[in-house]
Amino acid sequence: MSTTSLRYPAHPPSTPLKAVAAPVGVVIVGAGLAGLTAAEALRAAQFNGPITLLGDEACGPYQRPPLSKDWLLGDLAASSLALRDPEKLLRLQIDMRTGVAVASIDRQACHVVLGSGEVLPYAGLVLATGSRPRTLALPGANAPGVLTLRSPADATLLSKGLARCAAQMQPLVVIGGGFIGLEVAATARSMGVAVTVLEAAPRLLSRALAPVMSDWFAHLHRSHGVQLLLGAAAEQLETGPDGWVRGVRLASGQLLPAGLVLVGVGTVPNDALAQAAGLPCDRGIVVDACSRTADPLIVAAGDCTVRRQPDGSLLRLESVQNATEQAKGAAAALLGQRRPFGTTPWFWSDQYGHKLQMVGLSAGADQSVPIGDMSGSRFCVEHYRQNQLLAVDCVNSPRDFLAARKRMDQPNDVLPVGS
Repeated sequence: MSTTSLRYPAHPPSTPLKAVAAPVGVVIVGAGLAGLTAAEALRAAQFNGPITLLGDEACGPYQRPPLSKDWLLGDLAASSLALRDPEKLLRLQIDMRTGVAVASIDRQACHVVLGSGEVLPYAGLVLATGSRPRTLALPGANAPGVLTLRSPADATLLSKGLARCAAQMQPLVVIGGGFIGLEVAATARSMGVAVTVLEAAPRLLSRALAPVMSDWFAHLHRSHGVQLLLGAAAEQLETGPDGWVRGVRLASGQLLPAGLVLVGVGTVPNDALAQAAGLPCDRGIVVDACSRTADPLIVAAGDCTVRRQPDGSLLRLESVQNATEQAKGAAAALLGQRRPFGTTPWFWSDQYGHKLQMVGLSAGADQSVPIGDMSGSRFCVEHYRQNQLLAVDCVNSPRDFLAARKRMDQPNDVLPVGS
C-alpha cells in the first residue's frame, strides 16, 4: 500500500523536535464535523503518520442540526448524535482526546501547548475551532432561563425549559429571527408552547433569504400561532424575585412575558487562538479556496474561517457542506495538493414538517421567480441578478433541489426570455 507524507518546511523549526514527543504528525484542534472530516480525509489519502484530534467538549464529534428539532422533542437518543463510532477512530489510528483545551500555538517551534501544559509538536496543524453563540450585552442577559443553543448540554437545558413552559403555560421568547431561532420556535409550538419571535431587522432571515422567502416564512410561523415582532429591539431582560427571567423589555417600553428566552442572534468564530499566533483574521481565520492560512503548515476549516474570494472580498459560511468541503481541502493542502472549494454553497432547514433546501446565495438578487404555487406545499423560487441565476430555494422538493445544484455549478445560467 502506498503512503503519503507531509511536506515539511524548507527551514528547520527553531526548537528541535527531538526535545518533545515523536514521531511528529498532524494535530487537529477542534473535534467537530470539520476536524473529524480532516482526519478521515488524511487517512483516505494514505497518510500514515500520527493524527491527534483535540476536542474541548466532553464528548466526541456529534451532529448539530438535530439539536433544534428532534433532540428538543426527546425523539433522539444521545448515541444517535454521534458522527462516528469511537471504534472506527481507533481503527483509523486517530488519537481522539476529549475535554482538552489548547492554550497557544508556537509557530516557530511548530507545536501547540495544551491547557495542562503538555506540548504537542506538529508537522501540520488543522484549526477547526468552530464558533460560539453571540450573546447580548443587555441588563439581565445572564439571568437563569436565558439560553443559547450550540451543544447537547445547551439543548438539554432548552428541552427541560420548554417542558416546564408547556406544563406551566408560560411563553417562550426567541430573540433573533434566524434559522436556529425559527427552528426552535417551530419545535416549541409543536409542544404547545406560546412563542414570540423578536427580530430587529424588518424581515425574518434577512441575511440568508430574499424578501419573497422571508414573507413565506413569516406567514408559515404566523399560521402556526407564533407572534412575530419585526423591526423591534430588546432593551433589557427582566427577572422575578427568584432571579429567573420573567420577560423581555423592548425599546418601545413594551414588556413581553417569558418563562424562557432563547437568544439566537448569530455566532462568533472561535479565532482567538489563531489571532494570538499571528495568523490573519477578520471575523474568522482568513483562508484561501484551498483552506490554507498565511502559514504553510497551518490550515483551517469550518465555522471558524472566512474565505478569501477571487475579487478579494471575504465570505463566511456556516453549513455542513462548508465544514466538510473545507476540511477535505485542508487535508489535501497539508499533503501538498490543491483541492479548492469550487461547488456552489447549499443549506437546509426543517420547520413544521416543511423542508427548505437552498443552493447559492440570493443576496443582491433583483428578481425572484416562483416555480410552482407558493401557497401550496411544494414549490421553488429562482433568484437572479441582471438575469444571471444566483440561487434557488426549494420547499419540499428534493428532486428540484438536486437539479438546481447541477444548474448552479454550470456558469452563465440566465433568466429565460419573457420572464
